[in-house]
Amino acid sequence: MYQVCIIIFIFGLCIGSFLNVCIFRLPESKSIVRPGSMCPKCGYMIKFYDNIPVLSYLWLKGRCRQCGVPISFRYPLTELMSGLFALCVFLRFGFTPEALVYYVFISTLLVITYIDIDHQIIPDVISLPGIPVFFAASFLIPNMTWTDSLLGLLTGGGTLYFVAWAYSLITHKEGMGGGDIKLLAMIGTLIGWKGVLFTIFVSSLVGTLTGVLIMLISRKDFKLKVPFGPFLSIGAIAYIFFGQEIIYWYFNLLSPY
Repeated sequence: MYQVCIIIFIFGLCIGSFLNVCIFRLPESKSIVRPGSMCPKCGYMIKFYDNIPVLSYLWLKGRCRQCGVPISFRYPLTELMSGLFALCVFLRFGFTPEALVYYVFISTLLVITYIDIDHQIIPDVISLPGIPVFFAASFLIPNMTWTDSLLGLLTGGGTLYFVAWAYSLITHKEGMGGGDIKLLAMIGTLIGWKGVLFTIFVSSLVGTLTGVLIMLISRKDFKLKVPFGPFLSIGAIAYIFFGQEIIYWYFNLLSPY
C-alpha cells in the first residue's frame, strides 16, 4: 500500500510542477506548452535535472543555476501541495474515476488561487471552460445527478451575482468581481447546490477571520481588498473531504432526538 502512496505522491509533485507553469503564464496569455521551463529573470532554459520537483530547488538552494537569482519558495510549495492533495484524494476515494475528477478539480482551484492572489483576477480561460468540463465530469461522481449539478451551477452563479448586484445597488460601488461569480458557478457544477451553500459559509467565515487577523497584525483600520477566490477554493476543497460529515453532524446536533 505504501508503495502506491509514494507513486501517487510523486505523480502529484510532477503535476504541481506543471501547475506552476500555468500560474505563471496564464495571466500573461502565454502558451503553457512552449517554450519549456525557463528562468523568468535571465531566460535560461532549465535542464531536466534542474526541474525535478522540490529536489532541484533544494539542490540549487533556491537559486537559478545560470544567474543565481532567488527562486520563489512558492514553486516547491505548490508542488508539495499538489502531491499531498493527490495522496489525500487517493486515501479518501481510492483508485477511482471519482478520485481523478476531484484531483483535477483541486488542481484547477490551486491555479486559480495563486493567480487571484497575485493578480486579483480569475481568468475566464479557466473558469468558463471549467463549467461544461466539470458538469460532464460530475456524472462520474456517485450520488451526483445532472439536476444536482445544474442546480449547483445556478445556485453558485446566481447567489454571488445577486450579492454583487445588491451591494452595487446599495453602495454604488463594485464589491465582487465577475470572476468570483464564474468560479462559484464552476464549483457548483461538481459539488452541487449543497456544496455551494457549504462553500459560501466556509469561505465567508475564513475570509472574515483572515481579514480581521490582517488588520489586527497591521494595526490599521482600513478597508481591505482581499481576493475572494482563494477562500471559495478553501470552502470547496473542505466540502469534498469533510462536507457531508460536517452537514450530518450539524443536523444531528440540532435534532432533539
